Amino acid sequence: MSIRSMLEKEEQSRLSPYAARSVQSRGREYPISDDFTRTEYQRDRDRVIHSKAFRRLQFKTQVFLSPEGDHYRTRLTHTLEVGQVARTIARGLLLNEDLTEAIALAHDLGHTPFGHIGERTLNRLNPEGFKHYEQSVRVVERLEGVRGLNLTWETRDGIANHPGGRTASTLEGQVVAKSDRIAYINHDIDDALRAGIIIAEDLPQEALGVLGQTHGERIDTMITDILKQSQGKSAISMSKEVQAATDTLREFLFARVYQDDWRHEEERKCDFILTMLFEYFQAHYLEMPEESLVIAHEEGVQRAVTDFLASMTDRFAMRLFDRLFVPEAFSVI
Repeated sequence: MSIRSMLEKEEQSRLSPYAARSVQSRGREYPISDDFTRTEYQRDRDRVIHSKAFRRLQFKTQVFLSPEGDHYRTRLTHTLEVGQVARTIARGLLLNEDLTEAIALAHDLGHTPFGHIGERTLNRLNPEGFKHYEQSVRVVERLEGVRGLNLTWETRDGIANHPGGRTASTLEGQVVAKSDRIAYINHDIDDALRAGIIIAEDLPQEALGVLGQTHGERIDTMITDILKQSQGKSAISMSKEVQAATDTLREFLFARVYQDDWRHEEERKCDFILTMLFEYFQAHYLEMPEESLVIAHEEGVQRAVTDFLASMTDRFAMRLFDRLFVPEAFSVI
């Protein structure tokens, strides 16, 4: 018996009736050979980790642009925190941890440079619009490698449906959606406190009374509540009290951190950089990499330019802007 067969047998006996089992996967778009050691969802996870798009996450903004200090989150550390929260919940509910981890690690592969600032800019510039979760699916299905990463249907479904307001077909995908919100609410508060954008006394006390006064207490409350509310059920949910407190913290972040005046000047600069690059490469698309030229030929120049800009890290976008538009004698990078 192969190691894979033993793992699949263990899934059958141990996991919840509501869990996704790798032997019951709806499969991949393109067939691949059997693996002696790994289940289908383990192979998905490994394919994501070894992708170029995953490596680029370490130099993409979460909230704070080019922060001074080594302890602010990037898109990569956010992804890892989502994965940690999601695995904890999946383990407690006897769901498939491998599928959960694969979705969590891939959920932001399509995110732009400069975080949601960049997402808004590309959504404005591209006539077809732009959403990072749709781009994440595009990365794994089309852009990464020769024919994408060729992930299972369940992993791709979880990536496509991780934002709020969308529901994944598997409980593992629903866990990642909840974990994404748990992670960013708590770590963005932590980073905003560190940056001096807010102070602890600013936080809504009614929400802290439910969730806890510290970073660790709040995460523990949210995870524990999901485990209690979702045990033995066919959907992932929070209690009304904890959900309301979580929503209050999220609303506070949008009002005081994500959309406050301190960001406006930086947002204007990032929007300007991406706008200039978008216009430049529409006019000079032959200067893009070979893989972008293939997209331009098959799907049009605007689509190729959008993909090219979305793939960039913050520092690559800034260096490219510097090279294209700033005279060498005045280069700032």
